[in-house]
Amino acid sequence: MNAPTTFSLALSTEAATAHLMADLALLIGPGDVITLSGDLGAGKTAAARAMIRYLAGDDALEVPSPTFTLVQAYDLPAFPLLHADLYRINDPTELEEIGLSPLPEGTVALIEWPERAPSALPADRIDIALSHRPALGSTARAAEITGHGKAAAQVARLQALRQFLDGAGYTEAKRLRMAGDASTRSYARLVRDDGVVILMNSPRRPDGPAIYDGKSYSAAVHLAEDVKPFVAVAGGLRERGFSAPAVHHADLDAGFLITEDFGSEGFVEGDPPAPIAERYEAATDMLAVLHREALPEVLPLAPQLSYTIPIFDTDALLVEVGLMPEWYLPDRGRELTESLRSEFVAMWRDLLSKAASAPRTWVLRDFHSPNLIWLGERQGIAKVGLIDFQDAVLGPAAYDLVSLLQDARIDVPEQLELALLTRYIKARLAADQGFDPAGFAELYAIMSAQRNTRLLGTFARLNRRDGKPQYLRHQPRIWTYLGRSLAHPGLAPAREWYAANVPPPVPSFTAC
Repeated sequence: MNAPTTFSLALSTEAATAHLMADLALLIGPGDVITLSGDLGAGKTAAARAMIRYLAGDDALEVPSPTFTLVQAYDLPAFPLLHADLYRINDPTELEEIGLSPLPEGTVALIEWPERAPSALPADRIDIALSHRPALGSTARAAEITGHGKAAAQVARLQALRQFLDGAGYTEAKRLRMAGDASTRSYARLVRDDGVVILMNSPRRPDGPAIYDGKSYSAAVHLAEDVKPFVAVAGGLRERGFSAPAVHHADLDAGFLITEDFGSEGFVEGDPPAPIAERYEAATDMLAVLHREALPEVLPLAPQLSYTIPIFDTDALLVEVGLMPEWYLPDRGRELTESLRSEFVAMWRDLLSKAASAPRTWVLRDFHSPNLIWLGERQGIAKVGLIDFQDAVLGPAAYDLVSLLQDARIDVPEQLELALLTRYIKARLAADQGFDPAGFAELYAIMSAQRNTRLLGTFARLNRRDGKPQYLRHQPRIWTYLGRSLAHPGLAPAREWYAANVPPPVPSFTAC
């Protein structure tokens, strides 16, 4: 059992309490339990209300005290939350009647008056004790925050975050929640009179089991394990005229950044969302400019520090495609025999030998609509704002073009895909008469098959391992893209193998 971690701070106003609860909200997730204790009027309900409104992204959300209902449930964008008040509980056994014993899985619980049922509290929890501080003002409070068990690390991180914000001058900034992604990172907008910036919370990626030749999955496929690659690659992109966010403040060891805010104007429109052709053309042109440059493998990071971009080698690409038989096929009732598994690996090793021999460039990795911001006031390729590139590797240029033109989350019509692929090839030829269009088109098909094979497995894993079924709705689209790439004559053996061994997704997944 971890020793408890405690720190205290003064909260001079109700806004200061709201800032604290927003900062804590950045660090919690489903299953976490937070208790709020203190005398009547100490601010427990105000603290709970502030967190719920922050998570809802709605400052006007009605958040009544649960004194009489005992429990209020909220279906928030990130996770469900229960707000409970145990003041009228006389016996811990009553918690079962109101749905708090056992606590529901996958839900955050905010519990006022926890001392009324101490035996029912989990060992892993965050306790916040609030008290009046009249010497600092009529609305001033003091908060003592304690993390028990596994939550001790969360409280230690909260203290580090508060110190980072204080050092950067953003302790009193208003916090606005931002949607997260499939990673362990979380984000908030910080609003001051002088403008808006982005706070990134990027904890060191936890190592998984060493099941890929002694490496975790993230290490085997070269996913960023801390915030340093983001800072280094952002600097490298900006130095070359590309629009990556400026990093205003950084704690490289703790994994906190304050960066430029590009806003939220995207590359898609409508319902269902569809590509804005002009913006996709700009993104295609941006890639063509990036790929025609000779790019360094080592980037400066800080004084006396540099970052070496890893190589997207064949072993890493093989681990990625291996997610399909590992996670997707079992969902479809299929298991590969050892013979078929060997065929699969040999087939992919042969295909990827062409990627390994191709010229290497910076592969930003997830170059698609959720990670692109339209900066209409800028000129040329600088209109394309880049926000997700910490997993950048050195690999074939075709990979990022596939990410863009076969967007995993929206339908890109095949006619638009082919028009933009042609646009890219023409731009590369104009800059280099030695550019090989036919060879690039084959490499594009190979990287498309690789990426979409990986995504079938990734989305199945996000559902089954991480409890995120919403990703399953993308599988039919991925299957369509995969069919396009396998139609290339150079992938005929792979096309036959997939036809014999890989069933399509269940159509009902689209309704998830």
